[in-house]
Amino acid sequence: MTASDRADGRRVVVHPDKARLAEDVAGRFVGKLAQLTQEGRPVHVSLTGGSMGSAVLAAAAQHGWASNIDWSLVHFWWSDERFVPRSDPERNAGQARAAFLDVITVPAENVHEPAAADDAVTLDEAADAYAAELARFGADGRPWPAFDVCFLGVGPDGHIASLFPDRGEVHVTDRAVLPVRESPKPPPERITFTRPVINASSRIWMVVAGSDKAAALGLVLAGAGYSSVPAAGAEGTHETVVFVDQEAAADVPEDLIDPDY
Repeated sequence: MTASDRADGRRVVVHPDKARLAEDVAGRFVGKLAQLTQEGRPVHVSLTGGSMGSAVLAAAAQHGWASNIDWSLVHFWWSDERFVPRSDPERNAGQARAAFLDVITVPAENVHEPAAADDAVTLDEAADAYAAELARFGADGRPWPAFDVCFLGVGPDGHIASLFPDRGEVHVTDRAVLPVRESPKPPPERITFTRPVINASSRIWMVVAGSDKAAALGLVLAGAGYSSVPAAGAEGTHETVVFVDQEAAADVPEDLIDPDY
């Protein structure tokens, strides 16, 4: 079986533990940015929240190659954000700033953070404003950039970004950003990219750790339906890689693991 045959084109890369997982993904991330910025063009990255997302960014900030990257070319976005006050520890952007963005020398205008609940805007206005910001960097005839790297976490229920199973948001294709109310996972109000924005990414890198994610990952790799398992519908135009630790890989068949990537 070739790598392109694995899990409908997904590569699965297994690491012994969370620490090694974070270190490896961070090294690949910094290396990819070093390569892409040498082309002299803007590079767009979509970040994710959660403990593993923060761990990867913290490791990337300390990587030896980070100081060689022209950060003025790199733009940072979030596939979803919690609509809470800006100082709330639940904010994905706040976690990313503490772990990474406040450590490297990225220009403030390259950090595209969604509006917060204390910014005197409504949830709908925040979603519309983020869509307008995406449109400023539209590419290939679409009102959003094609992300060079899109990081995604996967919830125990199979959600990605704030696209939760069997909810209306998973089916929307005519908008870039949506408000989310009554989220099944707190906090209840969020904004999220839609599936077309995520799937326009060149590289989708899922970072999945812990035994509580094993069942969801198994469904993703078994070809579950997108509506019930949104992570199953995430597919980059160039590559889709699932980086996992040993615990999350419990239900991954051996023949789906790519040992050479």
